[in-house]
Amino acid sequence: MPVSRSLLDSLRKIIPPLDGSLHKGQSGRVGIMGGAQDYTGAPFFAAISALRMGADLSHIICAPSAANAIKSYAPDLIVHPVLHHPSSESFSPECLKSELSSLLSRLHVLVIGPGLGREDYMISHAKMALNLAKENGMYVVLDADALWMLGQDLGILKGYRRAVITPNVMEFKRLSEAVGIDPSTPPDSCASLVSKALGGVTVLQKGPEDVIATNTRGVSPKEAHDISKLPDNVPRERLEEETVTKVDTLGGFKRVGGQGDVLSGCTATWLAWGKCYETGAFGDGSISTTHLPHLAAVGGSIVTRTTSRFAFQKNGRALLTQDLVGEIQRAFLEAFPDSDTPGQKSGKL
Repeated sequence: MPVSRSLLDSLRKIIPPLDGSLHKGQSGRVGIMGGAQDYTGAPFFAAISALRMGADLSHIICAPSAANAIKSYAPDLIVHPVLHHPSSESFSPECLKSELSSLLSRLHVLVIGPGLGREDYMISHAKMALNLAKENGMYVVLDADALWMLGQDLGILKGYRRAVITPNVMEFKRLSEAVGIDPSTPPDSCASLVSKALGGVTVLQKGPEDVIATNTRGVSPKEAHDISKLPDNVPRERLEEETVTKVDTLGGFKRVGGQGDVLSGCTATWLAWGKCYETGAFGDGSISTTHLPHLAAVGGSIVTRTTSRFAFQKNGRALLTQDLVGEIQRAFLEAFPDSDTPGQKSGKL
């Protein structure tokens, strides 16, 4: 189904108010895990996109070899160079676990994958962080090399319903094969089947139209609560649903390499807002926790596609990923007008 008015209304409910009632951090604290020696741009674009969407704080957890470059891109980002190579004198599994635990306790959402690379030690660190995030009931986004990691071991995420994955065409093909989807399956059904095979993980399948699918059928309510740290008061009927949304918002006609990183950052901000909404920082509490990953994926898709269109209109064939970043807030206001009006609740500037 296309994006419905009720879905858009739900998205508006989890946008933090600009009325002076929130303190620093209550509009979202986002973490990006990635950034190896050769890949410093991807985590930067994901992290800065989260800030441009409206998150309060954006952290990058990276390898020491990537830290100085990333720090030089923007002083607004908080950089943690803790992903040491095992051969380093600074590396200790116990110390890394302690550092990651401390970092994740300060965040609302963790994005794993932008610039992660596929070296064994980075994948091992990513798995450690993902396990810690799951233990804490955090929202997570998996993209890029984290999707390759998932394809090698589906069990690391299966059944965790606070997760969104954002595969492109090739990544989706590999995941479909990994979960055993019949190649003759109608394309419109594939995203939902991948979501079901992963135990209800929200799938954001990128393409000419983005398809967002959350299929939680087939896992018992007890399993769902135990794996995903869901609140005890989530009604049973909300634990076995199939929701598919198609986002056909017009995008730009050139797809730059870092657009997926922008999408990850924007989706993460929606999830961080959702977490703040869930914990009562703002809002009326009427939106179920189980719906937040699907909402965030739809919101991230709408804003990113609109961002791409605006940036392409200005830059055409010369479009770069950095051109997208400056258009995010304009795109957000295009999709959700009046959401950034100062004093929207109090009527005061």
